Amino acid sequence: MIVQTIAVDIGGTYARFAVAEVAGGRVTAMHNPITMKVSEHASFQLAWQAFAEEVGKPMPRAAAIAMACPIDGDVLKLTNNPWIIRPALIPEKLNVEAWTLVNDFGAIAHAVTQLDEKQLVLVGGPDRPLPDDGVISVIGPGTGLGVAQILRRNGQYHVMECEGGHIDFAPLDSLEDEILQYLRQRHNRVSVERVISGPGLSNIYEALVSVEGMTVEAIENTKLWELAVNNKDSLAAAALDRFCLSLGSVAGDIALAQGAKAVVIAGGIAPRIAHFLSRSGFIERFVAKGRFARMMTEIPIRLITHPQPGLYGAAAAFADKYTANNYNQSG
Repeated sequence: MIVQTIAVDIGGTYARFAVAEVAGGRVTAMHNPITMKVSEHASFQLAWQAFAEEVGKPMPRAAAIAMACPIDGDVLKLTNNPWIIRPALIPEKLNVEAWTLVNDFGAIAHAVTQLDEKQLVLVGGPDRPLPDDGVISVIGPGTGLGVAQILRRNGQYHVMECEGGHIDFAPLDSLEDEILQYLRQRHNRVSVERVISGPGLSNIYEALVSVEGMTVEAIENTKLWELAVNNKDSLAAAALDRFCLSLGSVAGDIALAQGAKAVVIAGGIAPRIAHFLSRSGFIERFVAKGRFARMMTEIPIRLITHPQPGLYGAAAAFADKYTANNYNQSG
């Protein structure tokens, strides 16, 4: 039995909506994907209604919602987003009878469990499918650094979110020592997401400017990424190289800590750096774990290429919770 649900991925700047179809515990289709600016709507309910008007037909009585914030508590508030969501009022406000609410990176992990292998591109390690049994680590640089793990066992899976993006940044060479020293002047504590995230590239760049003793004009972060990815500025390109090195180090550390049999790179930055990882020092840093280096070479590393993994993952989380056996759509 096919069930329709509205999939929603709410971030600090944008909210994404789509009509998803699920059956047998899996996502089977997604329709009418729409991206809205949060600033253009005073509340989540109003954005939901705007999406309904855009679709132009009765909305399903089900919602699959991913949010960029912890989802515990009676009142949920996103960073850099004025919307306030009270989970207990979701059925009333959205006129739904079934719903799921998941952290945005938890949604990414749910997506990993259901995406086709063609949308998980190999960037390192042996070319084999994600394991059917054991732990898969999911790491995603975006606005911050998301970390989660998937445990597959006996044909089922469990998603466990964590705050791995807030572990301490550990430099591995003299230049990274200087980057850390620079960042310590600005932050009481330097976590890995100060380096491995969208804003992290600016932090690395500014540290390198200081190391080089240069004077340069400030560059907006989006422009800096453009310069770095297109190799239009040598210092920006050097910052991107350092970004990839640090991502490799941290991805390897997370894999070791979680006992992973595979690693998936996700997050908003992932598509920009897909073709850089295999020719950067990412792989060398990932496997450089001393006595465990040989074991690390046996871990496949894949990168998500799906254009809307958050939306897909929200629907996947709904599909995992509601199946034809325990939820029949009433209209």
